[in-house]
Amino acid sequence: MVRARSAAMPACPSDPPRLRLVPKPEKKPRFARYIGIDYSGAEVPTSPLKGLRAYVADGDGPPREATTTEPGRKYWCRQALTDWLAQRLGEDIPTLVGIDHGFSFPLAYFEQYGLPDDWPAFLDDFAAHWPTDEPYMYVDFIRQGAFGDGAARMGSSRWRRLCEIRTGRAKSVFHFDVPGSVAKATFAGLTMLRRIRQETDGKAVFWPFDGFMPPAGASVVAEAYPSLVSHLYPRNGRTPDQHDAFCLCAWLQATDRAGRLSAFLEPSLSDAEREAVAIEGWILGLA
Repeated sequence: MVRARSAAMPACPSDPPRLRLVPKPEKKPRFARYIGIDYSGAEVPTSPLKGLRAYVADGDGPPREATTTEPGRKYWCRQALTDWLAQRLGEDIPTLVGIDHGFSFPLAYFEQYGLPDDWPAFLDDFAAHWPTDEPYMYVDFIRQGAFGDGAARMGSSRWRRLCEIRTGRAKSVFHFDVPGSVAKATFAGLTMLRRIRQETDGKAVFWPFDGFMPPAGASVVAEAYPSLVSHLYPRNGRTPDQHDAFCLCAWLQATDRAGRLSAFLEPSLSDAEREAVAIEGWILGLA
């Protein structure tokens, strides 16, 4: 059953992102491995994409680029990266993953289409209308009505999540075909998240939908936003996509190793905002 909600949730301030510190750092890191992924919704799930990048850091070691496991290919495709990530999350190594695309939609979407306040059910419903993980499926094929039933779950670029409002600059997950848009990456990535969740069978925690503070020893998959942290690291010859993935990996590692991660796992939210974020999702790194 869909809960009744107020017509407007409490507004979030639109001031610049705030990276707050933990007064008392944690005594030891929560994770042993860190993965940053700069995502791409271009072409089809099996297309090698120059813009799809992943960086990995083990313990205190430096972030290094993880290259595709497919023979004869230079770049990842979404399908291979999904399989690789599911395998990493299935290992007994507590891993923190940050991925650069939206993990859910605004409350207005759930209200408009009568969806329950349940993230796994949202993923199932989305995949039924937007089967973007099917072979040879372009996101634009569904947008244009050639496949799927995207028209029944189209959303509106006027709708934004609380986290997008809080950053002051992030675009709506429905805002296609503009510079800086994450819409296509989000629509391609949601079905892959669903696959990873199914393949890991509860071994990975999807934050914050499975709870804000993950249990000790768990692996965590979270939405991330490179623009929050990319200014902290020099480019050093990396492409923009490489740099985004590197920065996510490096920031996750540095924040956890310094004992400061809890401040971001438990962001500063009112009770009403927290209830909304449990459905809409949140950007890890946004306090």
